[in-house]
Amino acid sequence: MKALFRLVSWLLTLVVAIGLGFLIFSWYSNELMVQKTQQGQTAVQIGGDFSLTDHTGKPVTYADFADKPMAIYFGYTFCPDVCPTTLSEMTLWVEELGDDARKMNFVFITVDPERDTQEAMGDYVNAFFDQLIGLRGTREQTDAVISAYKVYAKKVEDESDDGDYVMDHTASVFLMKKGGEFSGTISYGEDHDSAVKKLRNLIASAQQHWIALDSTG
Repeated sequence: MKALFRLVSWLLTLVVAIGLGFLIFSWYSNELMVQKTQQGQTAVQIGGDFSLTDHTGKPVTYADFADKPMAIYFGYTFCPDVCPTTLSEMTLWVEELGDDARKMNFVFITVDPERDTQEAMGDYVNAFFDQLIGLRGTREQTDAVISAYKVYAKKVEDESDDGDYVMDHTASVFLMKKGGEFSGTISYGEDHDSAVKKLRNLIASAQQHWIALDSTG
């Protein structure tokens, strides 16, 4: 009986140890993937072409922005806190960059085109800084760009009966190199100096690219 009890205890201990080991491994693997994604080292393709309309009504594709590095934020105008906070922080980044900010494109893409009309997008982006460009599309176009950039976006219905809802969505800013290669992200709430440093590095890499092309030409 004692031998059986010891055997059962040993098996339970082994199961718990294996379970904890799996949880630790899963956590480590997830953290490693996040770090690689932020550093632009992930094998997952992030980014690609899109067909949308800017906040002035002009049809655009990625080619219209490919001449400069780009900072892209996915959100929506009805967002109660995360979006206005991030775009306010982006405004401070642009102010910190000064003239160098003109060497980048700053883009806000709505994940809620049903409510974010062209007029709403225009009013919203104009509340932040002049260089910010708002983009929207049909539901199909929006789903395509969300998929291309591996963005999470989900409608969450309000518990009331008025049909209102919010959008859960990725809160990071996507950084794209000149030409469309994914560079990394600026996390929600990231330190101001860290965010500006990433933008400066992105601008510097684009300038080095031009210098390299000139030297080979």
